[in-house]
Amino acid sequence: MKGPILAVLAAGIGSRYGGLKQMEKIGANGEVLLDYSVFDALRGGFEKIVFIIRHDIEKDFRDLILKRMEGKVHYELAYQELDNLIPKDLAIEIKDKGRIKPWGTAHALLCAADKLDAPFTVLNSDDFYGKEAFEIMGKFLGSGDIKDAAIVPYKLEPTLSPQGTVARGVCEIENGYLKTVDELTAIEKKDNKIFNTAADGSIRYLEAETPVSMNFWGFPAQIIPHLKKYFDDFLAVSGKELKSECYIPKAADWLIKNDIIKIKSLDVDSRWFGITYKEDLKEAIRYIEELTEKGVYPKKLW
Repeated sequence: MKGPILAVLAAGIGSRYGGLKQMEKIGANGEVLLDYSVFDALRGGFEKIVFIIRHDIEKDFRDLILKRMEGKVHYELAYQELDNLIPKDLAIEIKDKGRIKPWGTAHALLCAADKLDAPFTVLNSDDFYGKEAFEIMGKFLGSGDIKDAAIVPYKLEPTLSPQGTVARGVCEIENGYLKTVDELTAIEKKDNKIFNTAADGSIRYLEAETPVSMNFWGFPAQIIPHLKKYFDDFLAVSGKELKSECYIPKAADWLIKNDIIKIKSLDVDSRWFGITYKEDLKEAIRYIEELTEKGVYPKKLW
């Protein structure tokens, strides 16, 4: 049996990283958050890393990230472009209308489908998930012929930023399995209250302990055809919109509601952090320094 695969959503990284959060240096030797995810995945039992990027950032991606990992990480590259997996006439029409960006995280994952021939985890390149999350997911995916999918949820309050609103997939978990996931795009904390403000101005209050998706998913390889069906349905409805995006949390919710797969909630005491705003960078650097001093990470990863 093949070991699990890590699929990294990195197509959103710009070709020059001046000020771009995904490429901000966090570690003492120039490591970015992605370095720590790959390091944690390898010691969690993952055998291969698939980086999903765009052709126009490949040179910078190799120079700034892959050069450090060369000879130490078994990796492959997949490419997400606007016209990948899109009917030719739709691709021409939407480009003529001025669309530039690809179609979101579910589309990115499908662009790597031919490389996902074993159970796999998919996650964001610009988030830190903690070594415990990789340990529990690696154990789940490596346990045999798995039939269920999995998510590592995080408690809402520690994922908030004091700098402004954030988007989170609010999860409802029942009997250890994900029941629903609802993508809320403007969550913030004010006056000791956490709430989301919808586009129509309505307010939804949330508890600090609410489990949320930070895009840390595990799937069996056989889920790919179902994700392709979801994406094709998405294109039929929203393919002509200039800014529509097909997200993994919404696909996961569809998989559950259509009884295609069950998604197990893997509870783990692991801290998530990301760089939502420029002001978050200082805290991220401090936390990595703290973990390095405790021996969780070596002073030089690669």
